[in-house]
Parts: sequence; C-alpha cells; structure tokens
Amino acid sequence: MKNLVEPIRSKSEIRALEQYLRKKNKRNCLIFVFGINTGLRVSDILGLNVSDVLNKNFVEIREKKTGKYKKFPLNEKLRRLINSYVKNKNPEEPLFIGRFNKRLNRSQVYRFLNSACSDIGINSNIGTHTMRKTFGFFFYKKYKDVALLQKIFNHSTPEITLRYIGIAQEEINKAYSDFIL
Repeated sequence: MKNLVEPIRSKSEIRALEQYLRKKNKRNCLIFVFGINTGLRVSDILGLNVSDVLNKNFVEIREKKTGKYKKFPLNEKLRRLINSYVKNKNPEEPLFIGRFNKRLNRSQVYRFLNSACSDIGINSNIGTHTMRKTFGFFFYKKYKDVALLQKIFNHSTPEITLRYIGIAQEEINKAYSDFIL
C-alpha cells in the first residue's frame, strides 16, 4: 500500500507546530493555520492575493482542481493573523511570496512543513494535504456531520470523505482493539 499523507490527530502537536512556525516564519505559520482552519487545498491557498483576504470576513475563490466556486468565512483567529501579516502589503500582490518575489509553490510548503514536523517530533506521513486532512479530521470529530464535510470538500461520497481523513481506518482499529473473545 502506498504511503498516504495523514492528518495531524493531536491538538497538542498542532499547537506545538503552530508555535514552532510562529517563531521561525510568520508566513509559514499563516499558511499552516489557514490550511487547518479552512480545509482548502494548498494550491488554492497559494493562489490567494492580498486583496482576497484584506479586511474580509469571507473568502471567495474558484477552486483550481474542480473549477467550483467556494465561499467561506474566516474565523477570528485567521482574521487576526491575516491582518497582522498583510500590513503594508500591496493588495494586488500574491498573499504568499517566496524568494525572488515569486508566488510560493507547493514544494516549498511541503519542505517547510516536513522540516518543521521533523524538528518537533511529529513522525506521521506529512505532506501539503496534511493541513486539509487535519481540518477534516477535527471537523468530523467535532460535528460528526460527514455530509457537510463531504460538501465542504466537494467529494462525491461520504465514504470517500471518511477514508480521506482517516476516520474509516481509525474506527476499524478501535473496533479491533475493543473486540475480545
């Protein structure tokens, strides 16, 4: 079986990673917090411009993968981080810029995320989809509403959504652990 990217399943690991990133690089911290609080694909996060989030309560995008329109609210934590991050930035520039004033790309996000996780001892299979899967995992744990999560993710079936966030396997493991003859 191929190595699937996993969600981060521990809130303490999420907090540790967020603190680590905040100290190292404000931009990378915002990317991570944006990903785990919105469930967007990294390509959609990196496609944002400053004007898409500046003084906004909602973000409106056209998803790169599906071409579908998506509108969602920004929570208070995200709005605070965004407002601090975009001070003195040109509204027409990309939100996340790398070296040489170019839009950041997914491989750069993959590298900083893997490096940070390794540095703080998170040993799961980490990738850029980890942020989206972490959002889905905790959203499902909180609301137990697979239909709503399926709609947020634009998945075709609830089974795909549960498998995507690793819930199906987690429930199988728990069932085996709890079953004793």
